Amino acid sequence: MFNFDDNLKALADKALKKAEGEFKYIDEVTEYNQQKMLKAFIDNGVSENIFAESTGYGYNDRGREIIDRVFAQAVDAEDAMVRHNFTCGTHTLAVALFGVLRPGDTMLSVSGKPYDTILPVIGISSKNESENMGSLKDYGVKYEQVNLTAEGRLDYAKIEERLRQSPVKMVYIQRSRGYSLRPTISVEEIKQVVEITKKVSKAVVMVDNCYGEWTEKIEPTSVGADLMAGSLIKNPGGGIAKTGGYIAGRHDLVELCAYRLTTPGLGREVGATLGHSRELYMGIFNGPHVVGEALKTAAFTCALFNLIGFETTPESGEIRHDIIQAVKMRKPENLIAFCQGLQKGAPVDSFVTPEPWEMPGYDSKVIMAAGAFTLGSSIELSADAPLREPFAVWLQGGLNFHSGKVAVMYAAKEVLKVMSEGETNG
Repeated sequence: MFNFDDNLKALADKALKKAEGEFKYIDEVTEYNQQKMLKAFIDNGVSENIFAESTGYGYNDRGREIIDRVFAQAVDAEDAMVRHNFTCGTHTLAVALFGVLRPGDTMLSVSGKPYDTILPVIGISSKNESENMGSLKDYGVKYEQVNLTAEGRLDYAKIEERLRQSPVKMVYIQRSRGYSLRPTISVEEIKQVVEITKKVSKAVVMVDNCYGEWTEKIEPTSVGADLMAGSLIKNPGGGIAKTGGYIAGRHDLVELCAYRLTTPGLGREVGATLGHSRELYMGIFNGPHVVGEALKTAAFTCALFNLIGFETTPESGEIRHDIIQAVKMRKPENLIAFCQGLQKGAPVDSFVTPEPWEMPGYDSKVIMAAGAFTLGSSIELSADAPLREPFAVWLQGGLNFHSGKVAVMYAAKEVLKVMSEGETNG
């Protein structure tokens, strides 16, 4: 059906064999989370009539109210707010930060420097400082961070030391890795931060949970995190939600975030759903299953490129805590070939050839491969990377493993072709 040679097919078969143990574990986690989601739908009486459109102020929108309860139950939280009018993950995180933090408060990031797009929100990028955008810094919120260890792990001793020194309002954890090769933070590691924090401080523990939802049987809110947030065009939207985000955690904190999203005094009492309810419900219902498919695609990618001779993180057999798979491509031509090959296996825009470009906010050219039904949806298969040492590519997503496998094989085909040409020319 697809033009793969016998050598590549044999490598793919070996990769599947190598990933059998991971697939079994992923299926176990997926089944647990999918059934937990189903129970949340049943317990909260989801019915056809709550999918109805509301307009204007959106008063008494039962669909809006019930989806919050469904999501909260599914992630073991007191409360949640699931909305289509969160424009992206960064916006959702910003609403949570501005909802909880006040002038004079200190935000302490314990997972090192956060991802690029949240830096202007905090006010620690030069661009933000010069343009006075209305960052947390502009409003008198102080920022500090505890760097990760040399191994890329949370430094529990330094976290406790800092918390004992002076009051901190928020302990902030970015679970996923961004454009780095450090390990993703597990829920068990988050639990240890929660326990340290609660022992010596009254700080709110907030987690940027992007890319981490449904990858384990428990979520950060299951182990005492006070607040977490993420995007619906990543894991929890299941490839169906066209936009949106969620905030979940303690009831009082979710209420504060609602006042920031709309306005003090109104909060979550307003906000028309405009006909988006059905896709949001379908998205979060399918989320656990789709995440399982994305995890399988990542595990297959890891096994296949190990066999070809590339280093990966996570490594084969390693327990995964997000959907991202990094592959160290070693050379820029390998990296470009990977992205161009992956694009050939996309359901949308397969005929497009990705090229590196000068992307605003980055110090080197960036290449991206994506063929998604929803623009920017990273639960759909995509890959991206800056063209700089060690020329690693970050792959994520996959609505179903069967098509994800084909795209990854196309990526391998193009990389093998470039490697062969290099040997010939050498």
